[in-house]
Amino acid sequence: MSKVTDWNSHSDDDGILWLTLDMQGTATNVLSISVLEQLDSLLDDIEANPPRALIFRSGKSKGFIAGADVNEFLDVTTTQEALIMIKRGQKLFSRVEALPCTTVAMIEGFCMGGGTELALACDYRLALDDSATRIGLPEVKLGIHPAYGGVVRATAIINPLKSLEIMLSGRALRPRAAKAIGLVDMTQPQRQIERAARGIALSPPPKQKMPLLGKILSLPGIRSLLAGFMRQQVAKKAPRQHYPAPYAILDLWASYYGNRKRMMEEEANSVARLIQGDKVRSLIRVFFLQTRLKGLGDKHAFTPQHVHVIGAGTMGGDIAAWCALRGFNVTLQDREAKYLSNAFKSAHRLFGKRLKTTAERNAALDRLIPDINGDGVAHADVVIEAIFEDVDAKHAIYRDLEPRMKPGAVLATNTSSIPLETLATVLKAPDRLVGIHFFNPVAMMPLVEIVKTESSSESTVENAIAFTQHIGKLPLPVKSSPGFLVNRILMPYLVEAFTLYDEGIAAEAIDKAATDFGMPMGPVELADTVGLDICQSVAQNLSAAFGIVVPGGLKKFVDSKKFGKKSGQGFYHYKKGKPVKDKDVDLGDQKMIQNRLVYRFLNEAAACLQEAIVTDKDLLDAGIIFGTGFAPFRGGPMNYSQLQGVDTILQSMAEYAEKYGERFTPVDGWSLVEDKT
Repeated sequence: MSKVTDWNSHSDDDGILWLTLDMQGTATNVLSISVLEQLDSLLDDIEANPPRALIFRSGKSKGFIAGADVNEFLDVTTTQEALIMIKRGQKLFSRVEALPCTTVAMIEGFCMGGGTELALACDYRLALDDSATRIGLPEVKLGIHPAYGGVVRATAIINPLKSLEIMLSGRALRPRAAKAIGLVDMTQPQRQIERAARGIALSPPPKQKMPLLGKILSLPGIRSLLAGFMRQQVAKKAPRQHYPAPYAILDLWASYYGNRKRMMEEEANSVARLIQGDKVRSLIRVFFLQTRLKGLGDKHAFTPQHVHVIGAGTMGGDIAAWCALRGFNVTLQDREAKYLSNAFKSAHRLFGKRLKTTAERNAALDRLIPDINGDGVAHADVVIEAIFEDVDAKHAIYRDLEPRMKPGAVLATNTSSIPLETLATVLKAPDRLVGIHFFNPVAMMPLVEIVKTESSSESTVENAIAFTQHIGKLPLPVKSSPGFLVNRILMPYLVEAFTLYDEGIAAEAIDKAATDFGMPMGPVELADTVGLDICQSVAQNLSAAFGIVVPGGLKKFVDSKKFGKKSGQGFYHYKKGKPVKDKDVDLGDQKMIQNRLVYRFLNEAAACLQEAIVTDKDLLDAGIIFGTGFAPFRGGPMNYSQLQGVDTILQSMAEYAEKYGERFTPVDGWSLVEDKT
């Protein structure tokens, strides 16, 4: 029998056994092998002497169970090992399901993956009605799907339109949304949750059953049609060759629903196969990279209340709206009211999408205040300059700002390419300037570059990182250098796309090569979306610093006022905001196109590593994945290079250098890319 150290059991006077998971030495509960083995031992006693009821709960203040121990996935070396591990978990949860007593999962805080699967194995699920409670099955984000019976049980009691959607998307639900679809049976506030759990245990209500519509949709013929439709929807965002897990979920349900035993077996077999691929390991790597960024700095060391944003253009307005959405009081400054109008319209749309109730939306609008005179500067804890890329204009703003800011306030610029050393020359205290560089669209892009110079004070950088965490973004510390990290690496990739276009290759062919590689959007469409005028400005800045040759075709578009999506015409013509693409275009040599794009990307990444723009390869991969959407299943440019073989890439790049030009000549930084361990 395993020694039980992470589970605490207590029987009350009503014969209810309260089983509390409180893992030692960690703030988060996960279903590690040890935790599952301990539960296995406890079930031996529970089966031998069943209590009147069993209630699972957490001993942690912030969550129920975060899921399986992802680290242990990486220790699995064969499909057979994976299958043994998965079937052990399935058997354990089936034992919970088969207990003769009433079982209740009392969910407080986040409940993810294996935690939700354990809850589904219980008779009833009770959730704390609190904004911090989230319930979901996010395994698809790691390239797998629920394996401990989660697919079987979720599709057995929840309308498949809902159960499949939460597994295919991996999104977590708030308690009331989870109750609405039948994922939980009841929600209760903190003061009543224990009483409610006890009430369910002592007087069990009817169990959750599949609604009539769900039963109809699960019939064989309809099930097959629905699965086919959902595959088509998934394919629009996640091609099967790159992301097989969503398709595996649909295949399981379509092929085996109704045969519970077989479906359980195939659920295990499916994950055992998926878990062995490089895609899963790369996606697990992305999970850990995200965790690392979330853990940078100390969120509690700096608790700002008021943010002042200067510049109500697309970026400044969206930054201000996002900060107001996240609960900050925000003053937004620009020269005239007409410049503020569009920013407030955009904020209204954002609040309408992100906030559930009218009261929440109105409260967010109340927090966003127009401020033509800049009176908010004196009260702000964080001041963000987000005007156009002009050094003289920024200098004029800093001269005005500095004497009016309160001591300890962060002065930040959202510049995308101008070195901070240049901007700080007019400041009496240049150490207080830091870059907080957001990406467009602000509401969608999770990364924010925290740009520092050699003179940046440590406290300013730490406060900027903490602020970024308060607004729910991922902070990436980078060295001040033209383009910083993301734009520096992205621009040669875009320039190569422009070069290919100038050579007569169709925009559609260029974009297809990139999306087939795994990019979320092709470089031509991306440039149109960002704005060709902005691309030209950043390219010119980087050209002066790094000798990037910008093809003439880009200038012709800009000179003709064809700026891309925002003007309705760029490389593509836009109709209702969507690019009009020629489906019959000549795709050319797709492998050549893809290699030229990817090699420029990788070579610049190696150069950034060489120049220590970030401190290590992992942070570089994190920045590029979360800042550009670089194919997550490839684990970042550094990880991809190692998986492909650095020597193989360098040999091919040398051949491209001979054929297409010296821009493909490998930089010295490649010596730092190869894993020496």
